[in-house]
Parts: sequence; C-alpha cells; structure tokens
Amino acid sequence: MLPIFKSIPTHMDYKGQKLAEQIFQGIILISAGIGFVYGLIIEQFGWTVYIVLAGFAVSCVLTLPPWPMYRRNPLSWQPALPESTAEPSQKPQESTKKKKHK
Repeated sequence: MLPIFKSIPTHMDYKGQKLAEQIFQGIILISAGIGFVYGLIIEQFGWTVYIVLAGFAVSCVLTLPPWPMYRRNPLSWQPALPESTAEPSQKPQESTKKKKHK
C-alpha cells in the first residue's frame, strides 16, 4: 500500500460521529423540503429527485471523510496491562444439576 494512504487518519470520535449524523440528517431534510416545494411549484417530480440527490451528495462529502472537526474529542484509553507468565485462572464450574422448566 502506498505510504500516503497510511498517513490519512481514518477514525472519528463518538461526539464527532454524533455531529456527522446530525449534519447528514439536517442536509437531507432541508434538501428534501426544498426539492418538494420546488418540484411542486414547477410540477416536475424529476427536479425533486435531483435536488434530494444533490443534498445526499453534499452530505456525503461533508460527513463521510473523517474531517478534523469530527476528531476533537479523542478517548483516553487505559494503558495495556503486561502479559503475565502464570496460567490463567480457571472459571468456577457450573452446577451439574439442570433445572426443569415448567
């Protein structure tokens, strides 16, 4: 893979995901309203579809790439625990009796 692709950030934080979803829904809703009104005025349903598709394209450009405005609140992860050489503890055994269901 080309090194330029590895340098592109591909993550978005949770608040950024919420913001992207709100922007996406807002643009779709506004373009649907404008498209419906314009198509009703000129009596051409095709223009309604074109305007909604244009709104969809604009919203995809604004929300699909991980723009820096979607990465302002990164999570602080806990440090990784070192691996121990001891055997993992065994889980307690479940009771062997099975209950009858009525």
